[in-house]
Amino acid sequence: MASEQERKELDQKAREGETVVPGGTGGKNLEAQEHLAEGRSRGGHKRSEQLGHEGYQELGHKGGQTRKEQMGHEGYHEMGKKGGLSTMDKSGGERAAEEGIEIDESKYRTKNK
Repeated sequence: MASEQERKELDQKAREGETVVPGGTGGKNLEAQEHLAEGRSRGGHKRSEQLGHEGYQELGHKGGQTRKEQMGHEGYHEMGKKGGLSTMDKSGGERAAEEGIEIDESKYRTKNK
């Protein structure tokens, strides 16, 4: 548990627009970010309980398939390449640029049906 001083510092950072609680994006202070994170976590758990583990996994798989159909194989592949390069401290785009890896974002375009 964070001390009173640590909570004050985190609250100040949150008021300045920084996300200080994982999943608390959009909260205007520490308490709001904590509540947002808790609600988001519970929402996913609730759906998982409703569908069961396998059903929940299948739902995610269907979403990925739909996106792949929208973007086409090449675009989906390029997006995966970029995502695979991401780390906790750098985005995939930043790492690709640093390491000179070409990512063709023009392939990301959603195909018209």
